[in-house]
Amino acid sequence: MNFQKAYCAIALLFITVILVACSKTAQVPALAADATILAFGDSLTAGTGANDTESYPAVLSQLIGRKVINAGIPGEVSASGVLRLPELLDRERPALLILCHGGNDLLGRQSHQVIADNLRAMIRMAKDRNIPLLLLAVPSPDLTLKPPALYEKLSKEFSIPIELKALPHILGKSSLKSDHIHPNAAGYKMLAESLAKLLKMSGALQ
Repeated sequence: MNFQKAYCAIALLFITVILVACSKTAQVPALAADATILAFGDSLTAGTGANDTESYPAVLSQLIGRKVINAGIPGEVSASGVLRLPELLDRERPALLILCHGGNDLLGRQSHQVIADNLRAMIRMAKDRNIPLLLLAVPSPDLTLKPPALYEKLSKEFSIPIELKALPHILGKSSLKSDHIHPNAAGYKMLAESLAKLLKMSGALQ
């Protein structure tokens, strides 16, 4: 009898630990069936290295059955993103913003503090308009392919769901790249699948 009680207690503890672990993903409101998502960023969002229909916003739209606007501009730095984003948010009024920026800053060896400040400004623009966000971290352009800590810090600061592993994994495999900094069609498909999974984990998709 004591053994059964101990076993039940251990099982309950295990389940509690699992539930706590699963709940670590920040939550966002559920997306309506006719919701519009704004994917904002640079060439990684635009889909450089693949056809327009193979970019991650295009594939994500097919996966989740919602409109996903591709607002990526190749070569854009985060300071330019700060200037461009407000008009897009006001015009499109998206139900969700996917923010993927800073890659060109990292390639240009821009200060991480400057990148963080610019991303923080863009996050606040969305927050001020009551638009939930997902953050897509960009790998450092070196052999580690580890995203700078600034992405995870911003995720925690604003309680934003974040995708940290997809791009490093994709850009670490030659079969998923079109060049050394861009995915190919297969890579963008994998990225879209990772974001769809994060949308479900964060509560955006039921």
